[in-house]
Amino acid sequence: MPGSWEFWIDRGGTFTDVIGRRPDGKLVTHKLLSENPEAYADAAVAGIRHLLGLAAGEPIPQARIGVAKMGTTIATNALLERKGERTLLLITKGFGDALRIGYQARPNIFAKHIVKPDMLYERVVEVDERVRADGTVERAPDLDAVRGELVRAKADGIRAVAVVLMHAYRHRAHEERVAALARALGFAQVSASHEVSPLIKLVGRGDTTVVDSYLSPILRRYVAQVARDLNGEATASPGGEKKQSRLMFMMSSGGLTAADLFHGKDAILSGPAGGVVGMAETGRQAGFAKLIGFDMGGTSTDV
Repeated sequence: MPGSWEFWIDRGGTFTDVIGRRPDGKLVTHKLLSENPEAYADAAVAGIRHLLGLAAGEPIPQARIGVAKMGTTIATNALLERKGERTLLLITKGFGDALRIGYQARPNIFAKHIVKPDMLYERVVEVDERVRADGTVERAPDLDAVRGELVRAKADGIRAVAVVLMHAYRHRAHEERVAALARALGFAQVSASHEVSPLIKLVGRGDTTVVDSYLSPILRRYVAQVARDLNGEATASPGGEKKQSRLMFMMSSGGLTAADLFHGKDAILSGPAGGVVGMAETGRQAGFAKLIGFDMGGTSTDV
């Protein structure tokens, strides 16, 4: 929008960096702590307020912001520190250990002491159902039994559900019914594998779905907070509708997506991906085809 600012934000575990382009084209920067609850609720919004010359807590006029694009390690750090949402895994009967077994990759086949990685899901429930690869229904899901397990999980404080059924990448009817039941019972996050990652392999599809269910709630809360602060004082267009600032997030792929489409599975490498894209473009401009990037943050380091 003419006469508006643009912002690019890197929110790390320790510091947040904000680059703003003023309406006259000049670039300005600001660096602040990512966590400073005594001074501000969110570092990205506080950095934008600072560059706009607004006081703490002062509403941000929407006419002054054209777009804000952010890379964040919120999901990265939540995964590393195991601070995601308590998650229930619903998987086809007989495959309750499939994700724990994984692909049976053994980096050291002679190791005597094997330490398996912890699973992100807290509880697993096997669903008595089966669809064959050709779409033939061998057993329809026992929804009454699933309902009982979901009610027990919710009573125990679990609020996220990952649904991973056999061959759902191609025949999704059973997953749709189970996911619909979980949503009807009021679970805050329900990730179904045919929606999240329709891959042919059960383990890859399952791992991605569990990660999405585990991280999406914490990510959704953060995105909602930033969007609310940026759009707190939306201005009306000539047609009467409210104009809102464009808020976009960097995905693990290095591309950008709208805030309302940003999910846990896309965010694991949101922050590092921005560094990779910047390194590649800078190296290209300098004439280098082979590069090594080193990004040392407060929580993790990426090479």
